[in-house]
Amino acid sequence: MLTYHLKPHDQQPLYEQLYHAVRADIMSGALPGGTRLPSKRKLAANLRVSQITVETAYGQLAAEGYIASAPRRGYFVQEQLAVPVSEPQEPSTPPLPPISASKETYPYDFRTDFVDNGCFPFSTWARLSRSVLSEYSSALLRATDPCGAAELREEIVRYLHDFRGINVSPDNILIGAGSEYLMHLVIQLLGRDRVYALENPGYRKLYQIFAANGVTVRPTPLDKHGLRADALTASDASVVYLTPSHHFPLGTVMTAARRLEILRWASEAPDRYIIEDDYDSEFRYASRPIPALGELDRTGRVVYVNTFAKSLAPGLRIGYLVLPNALMARYRERFSRYSSTVPSFDQYTLAAFMHTGGFERHISRSRKVYQARRDALMAALDRELADLPHEVSRSEAGLHLLLHMRNGMLEHELIERAKAVGVRVYPLSAYYTPPVKPPRATLVLGYAGLTEQQIGEAAKLLKQAWTK
Repeated sequence: MLTYHLKPHDQQPLYEQLYHAVRADIMSGALPGGTRLPSKRKLAANLRVSQITVETAYGQLAAEGYIASAPRRGYFVQEQLAVPVSEPQEPSTPPLPPISASKETYPYDFRTDFVDNGCFPFSTWARLSRSVLSEYSSALLRATDPCGAAELREEIVRYLHDFRGINVSPDNILIGAGSEYLMHLVIQLLGRDRVYALENPGYRKLYQIFAANGVTVRPTPLDKHGLRADALTASDASVVYLTPSHHFPLGTVMTAARRLEILRWASEAPDRYIIEDDYDSEFRYASRPIPALGELDRTGRVVYVNTFAKSLAPGLRIGYLVLPNALMARYRERFSRYSSTVPSFDQYTLAAFMHTGGFERHISRSRKVYQARRDALMAALDRELADLPHEVSRSEAGLHLLLHMRNGMLEHELIERAKAVGVRVYPLSAYYTPPVKPPRATLVLGYAGLTEQQIGEAAKLLKQAWTK
């Protein structure tokens, strides 16, 4: 019988504590593949919790593919998750520190994982929410299609056609609770036995997600055109993850020629795929949004990923995949018994928001706000750091830019001196994996969470901190 020490008064709900405990045992091999788990009733009695707590934990584990249910037999650990005990495998890459906001608070924080809540259209959202409660009252209580509400999928199809140049059917759209969940799901669909090429430098949390799934990754370098196709071809990867429209954190836009090279790579062998993350495509200031790589896909090799985290609010936890027909069929076969991971109320409200033009108006307003903040930051840096050699780059899109300092200070010195005056800045080097070397003394500055006045005040403090 499984025994875990759950904390009833902890901030983390009991079902989450149980979920994490069982998942840790599965990933460590303490619960090998094929192990039959205790029934919900027996485990609830043993842990002195409600059966609903156990049912919710089991449901999440099943949704993520750690366990599976067999009719009248109970729950079993998935076979492919078994971890060899006698021959432990070394991770393919060394563990990497996460890039996240520090637990310490600073008056001025140039974090990149932030959007301005002041831009959120609260009054419009509240009005549409009331309308959804009235119009969809009975539907809100029913389980939603595993792929998400049809209304929202239809609106996403229209949006992708009008603004990203992608022509797909609502049947290719899959709604999910945020990018982390969706990436876990993509790995399950494509397989944990594959080799995945990831951009180097790249998004740190992505490396954590792949490590949690026990897959082999190949950090792949970039050049000025985007991810290097020659390095990808030379690797043993069969899947590549890309941010081609606006690389994070360098801001590189993959050229059309390089996009075609990557697509040719995918078509040269069976069962190769490209994961395209289009995380902030709405925010481009110097030109129209860059077309998605998926627009060029004619062979069903691109898995398109996007969320409403940057464009609307991360707290909504709404994202979506555009799956090629073969992968959607695989999803329907494996996960058709599960409900959507996003509440139907939120899906219907977002669908109404998009259908009435509210989303497009919100993006237009937000783009103006963030462009003004970008301009304020660039002007403040030029003004306050005029006597300090520096360069600003990759500022044409997104919600962050790169600041290259040439005043003789090392990166860690710039960061610590900024902290001392109450300003939090972030190192570009932390996004790199050896042997690729980062540029010297370069900082990543996110400006979405600071007002124009705060940006000016922070720049003055940076001048004070970095002037020897």
